[in-house]
Amino acid sequence: MTFDALFTEQLDALREEGNYRVFAELERHCGAFPRATSHDAETPDHVTVWCSNDYLGMGQSETVTARMKEVIDQCGAGAGGTRNISGTNCHHVALEAELADLHGKDNALLFTSGYVSNWAALGTLGSRLPGAVILSDALNHASMIEGIRHSRAEKRIWKHNDPEDLNRHLAALPANAPKIVAFESVYSMDGDICPMEEIIEVAEAHGAMTYLDEVHAVGLYGPRGGGISEERGLAHRIDLIEGTLGKAYGCMGGYIAGSHALCDFVRSFASGFIFTTAIPPSVAAGAQAAIAHLKHSDHERQFQRRQVAQLRAKLDARGIPHLPNDSHIIPVMIKDPVKCRQLADILMRDYGIYVQPINYPTVAKGTERLRFTPGPLHSDADIDHLVEALTVLWKQCAIAQAVA
Repeated sequence: MTFDALFTEQLDALREEGNYRVFAELERHCGAFPRATSHDAETPDHVTVWCSNDYLGMGQSETVTARMKEVIDQCGAGAGGTRNISGTNCHHVALEAELADLHGKDNALLFTSGYVSNWAALGTLGSRLPGAVILSDALNHASMIEGIRHSRAEKRIWKHNDPEDLNRHLAALPANAPKIVAFESVYSMDGDICPMEEIIEVAEAHGAMTYLDEVHAVGLYGPRGGGISEERGLAHRIDLIEGTLGKAYGCMGGYIAGSHALCDFVRSFASGFIFTTAIPPSVAAGAQAAIAHLKHSDHERQFQRRQVAQLRAKLDARGIPHLPNDSHIIPVMIKDPVKCRQLADILMRDYGIYVQPINYPTVAKGTERLRFTPGPLHSDADIDHLVEALTVLWKQCAIAQAVA
């Protein structure tokens, strides 16, 4: 059997569908973001990045980078092991305390990424709680879906952001079954925000545990960056809050925050925590510096919101459709994978604008889009250049302006 032929057959099918992914080789330069150097031969040497999840530019912040340099000189490059076997450093412990304080929880637990924290936490809760049922929002992230699948627990999928449907599912379950309601605050592809209070009230009425993914909200919302749950004064009613250090905080890693018993339970039984090397101490220290800074500084958040509002208004003025939402994510709907890829390529090649096409399986077929994430480091001139480019392409490609 020729395995490469089997691989190639499926890759060719992916290309024919327009869903084959091409990576842009970029070189970020400290202090220059959102500018980056492109190492692709057919693109300009310098491009502007419009799709980064470094939402506030904290990956470029001297507060963060100086702290990381200090700690790498202090501790060296890596952690040296798993958290259990020589890998727990004082900077990991300090970061977990910073995160617990951020969310008003007793404790927090670090992971190597947000994906791993969801996979490990949900997988452990579902597998270790006898008779557990996990109720998952229909649009939850792949990491949550994988964690639920890995747990082998009974699962129920409730309609996206629909507390009434959640209530129907919960009401149909045995009263004594451990029930876990898993949902997100900001959904990263559509940018919509959940009806959090209503979901909590339904879960509380049925004695269910609440599991909230705040990955696309931490650092960005709330007076100290604690996410939508802090902004709405609901964090104390959430049992487990999961987040990332790789987006608004500009570093790397994931975490959960909750009670001492909950975090210790996951720490003691989650294979995704037990058997993986700890994040480098310098990364932990950099993340702690970013969190501490954003607990007190609102400048980055406010300027980001200004740029988001400005881009939305200018897209509206040109008749370029984008999904309405209350978040910082601006999806411009294309609804065709080939056309989406073509538009992204032209923007990169002719205008020095980098935005990654979002196709299946990240989003459903027929909902392909360009996903823009304006940040505080994008200038007004950057926004004008982007809008002019999109206006030209919208006319050239004859995309119906009522497509959304």
